[in-house]
Amino acid sequence: MYDLLVVGAGPYGLSIAAHAAAAGLRVRVFGRPLAFWRDHMPRGMLLTSPPWASDLSDPEGRWRLDVFRAFRGLTPGDAGPVPLEVFTGYGMWFARNAVPGTDERTVTRVAPRAGGFEAVTEDRETYTARTVALAVGLLPFAELPAALRGLPPALVTHSSRHARLDRFRDRDVTVLGGGQGALETAALLAEQGTRVRLLVRADRLRWEKAPPRERPRWRPARPPHGGPGGRNRWYSERPGLYRRLPERVRAGVAARALVPAGSWWVRDRVEHRVEVLFGREVAGAREVPDGLRLETVVRRGGSAVLETGHVIAATGFRPALGRLRPLAPELRALLATGAGGVPEVGPEFESSYPGLFLAGPVTAACFGPAARFLHGTSFTADTLVRGVRRRLRTGPAGWPR
Repeated sequence: MYDLLVVGAGPYGLSIAAHAAAAGLRVRVFGRPLAFWRDHMPRGMLLTSPPWASDLSDPEGRWRLDVFRAFRGLTPGDAGPVPLEVFTGYGMWFARNAVPGTDERTVTRVAPRAGGFEAVTEDRETYTARTVALAVGLLPFAELPAALRGLPPALVTHSSRHARLDRFRDRDVTVLGGGQGALETAALLAEQGTRVRLLVRADRLRWEKAPPRERPRWRPARPPHGGPGGRNRWYSERPGLYRRLPERVRAGVAARALVPAGSWWVRDRVEHRVEVLFGREVAGAREVPDGLRLETVVRRGGSAVLETGHVIAATGFRPALGRLRPLAPELRALLATGAGGVPEVGPEFESSYPGLFLAGPVTAACFGPAARFLHGTSFTADTLVRGVRRRLRTGPAGWPR
């Protein structure tokens, strides 16, 4: 029996595993390293986080992004955004050095058993462990507008479903959203010759300023990711304090802090190059011979019809308990949830079911904006592994029977 099974090999899963291994725990990690970034992000994409906020976490800080750059002979790139290809190469290098032996199979079921848990892989092999850390990332939570659900993938896709955009070259595409994902997708499409437009609910686009060249000594002059500076900065640096806020206050802060915004370096690639239709929301959609006919509601009153060949919905992600697919139904039913059906976690990322820990974006409702970005890996991995060790010390009596 393992001490800890980590389900997911993205930045959070790998960081947790690195901390657990360094703590002497018997740990096994399941998942294809950086699969979301390697298989679901378009080539040519750049990271939103600055280089100094793009590290995965190991206890000694040996396997940082700047170390990888030096190892590969790459320029430091302190101020410029990190290319996707550099980051995925870094993630694979981190996995090989900090988390050797990652099992690339997918876990299809996690269920409780006496003294811990059992996990079943895609080829039906079963593993047991005293604790489990679920770090499934963003992909299970991709959100489509209600008006577009049920339409075929040939006509409607979420932005997270495209490792390549060249299938849309010389086609007509409408991108929904005003955040980084929408803006960068539109820029990449325009640059390859796609006829592209943006449909944005807001009346204007928001743009982030360039971050400082290096990690600030005391506190960041700008947040380590997108969103309004002041609140996002404060809560990103204090996730432990954020968790202590009343739930209604946390919900209000989250709604205000993570407004859609674009990175400074994509602005020139969108303005005057991509058609932007402001104040529009899709109210209905139906298939027509050459694609889709969208019925849109205009914010200032009225409606408008738009025909397009394909819709890419860069409409974000909505974490919810029901979308944590690896969890067996009987285990999901035992988890306490907060606003929006998101599982609640304690101060060390343990869910209401003893021994089951959650990490990454699904914990943002409890720990704040940092949990949605790479910046949160260090706090999460260190704190969660401390919680795992505490749970292991309680012995079998600590688990429900």
